[in-house]
Amino acid sequence: MKEVTVTKQSHGQRIDKFVRKYLSDAPLNFIYKLFRVKDVKVNDKRVKSDYVLSEGDIVKIYVTDQQLEDFTKKDSLAKLNVKLDIVYEDNNVLIINKPSGLLVHGDENEKRITLNNFVLNYLMSKGEYSDNDVFTPSPCHRLDRNTSGIIIYAKNFESLDLLERLFKDKTEVEKTYLALVCGTLTKDGEINVPLYKDEKKKMVYVRSLEHGGKSALTYYHVEKNYRDYTLLSVKIVTGRTHQIRVHLSYIHHPLIGDQKYGDFAMNKVFDKRFNYQTQFLHAKTIKFLNIPAPLDYLSGKTFNASLPEKECAILKALE
Repeated sequence: MKEVTVTKQSHGQRIDKFVRKYLSDAPLNFIYKLFRVKDVKVNDKRVKSDYVLSEGDIVKIYVTDQQLEDFTKKDSLAKLNVKLDIVYEDNNVLIINKPSGLLVHGDENEKRITLNNFVLNYLMSKGEYSDNDVFTPSPCHRLDRNTSGIIIYAKNFESLDLLERLFKDKTEVEKTYLALVCGTLTKDGEINVPLYKDEKKKMVYVRSLEHGGKSALTYYHVEKNYRDYTLLSVKIVTGRTHQIRVHLSYIHHPLIGDQKYGDFAMNKVFDKRFNYQTQFLHAKTIKFLNIPAPLDYLSGKTFNASLPEKECAILKALE
């Protein structure tokens, strides 16, 4: 039998998800069998799989020592000595200005040098996380590898659950991006065309709703003109994959440096002139509107991530 005390980080989590994370290598049928045969107790009482945990609860999982050893194997965190560009931090959230080119999550090619590992190393150094914790601090929304800017991590389950719902709903959180595009735009506008994601090709295309596309709405505001280029601030109402990149390409003003949807001749110009091989897209601000507890104190606050030095230098040179 294994006894675990629920910490603040796991407060508000369902017991089945808690047990799944604790026995991270156990098959799902094993997890749910524990509940069927009533081998999971909270405060010495049998509970159903949808029971919601509170800080201080005592969870008892009736497994053998061998099962515990087999199902709780964890990879130790790779030790990395890096400095994060922290925009804001409190006991619930950590807001970071991510550099372009850095993966948030690991993939088949890179598992060590990721923002996740950087964040966990930082929190471990502060004593706010350990390899043995059931809850792992996690990002609340997506940010592409080659997009720089603001990204929010939740330090506990309650904050993560709330922020994920807010980012999905998109009515109480506003994100603004800076984008340098090809060509001259003189008026603000909107792009309201549906998008379709081809999972096999890992590409996104404009496609009608009747043919599998999903609604996508983007607003843009002209910040400054640089002869053959325009700096835009962009807001997305929906959150489709590659939405900004595909929408701007659709109106024939693709992102500078976009290797999938961009103007490849113009990309070569920027590569040659500025040694610039990434897309000029930066998540500039996040604004919180009416946020419920426990993050209600963030209501009305706006957080800004400064534009990276390389992009600042490019804009200065274009003047």
